[in-house]
Amino acid sequence: MFSVYTVCFFGHRQIDDFRIVEQRIERLIDKLLNEHEYVEFLVGREGEFDQLVTSAILRCRKRLDTANCSVTWVMPYLKADYVKNSDSYDNYYDSVEVCEQSANTHPKAAIQIRNRAMVERSNLCVFCVTHRSGGAYQTLRYAEKADSNIINLRK
Repeated sequence: MFSVYTVCFFGHRQIDDFRIVEQRIERLIDKLLNEHEYVEFLVGREGEFDQLVTSAILRCRKRLDTANCSVTWVMPYLKADYVKNSDSYDNYYDSVEVCEQSANTHPKAAIQIRNRAMVERSNLCVFCVTHRSGGAYQTLRYAEKADSNIINLRK
C-alpha cells in the first residue's frame, strides 16, 4: 500500500499576473510529484484560479510522464452543467465527486462548507489570495485556524 498526499487549491475567481501564478503552480506541482509517492489533487471549478490549477496539473503530469497523481473535482452540490456534460467532465478529471457535507445545504453556503471539508481532508492547502474578502480568503482564515499546512502563492 502506498501513501497518498492530498493537496487542495483555493483562489480568487479572477487572477492578476496570470503567468506568474501559473509558473508558481507548475513549480509547486513538479515538486510535489517528485517528493511524494502519490498525490491526490482536490480542485473546485468556481473561477479562473481553479481552471488554471487543473490545467497546470494535467500539463505537469504529461510532461513528467507520471501516473502518481489524480485530479478530483469536488462539487459543493450536483451541478446541472455536470449532469448535462458528465462524459466530458469525467474524461477531463480523474474523478468527480459531490461533497457529502455540503450537498444538501443552501447553495450560498455550500461552497464554503465544501471548501472547509477539502481543507480538513488535505495534507497541504494551496492558496492564491491577494485581498481580504471573498470565499478564498474565508477558507484561508479557516485553514489558518485549523493549523493546516498552507502555501499562499501570492506571498
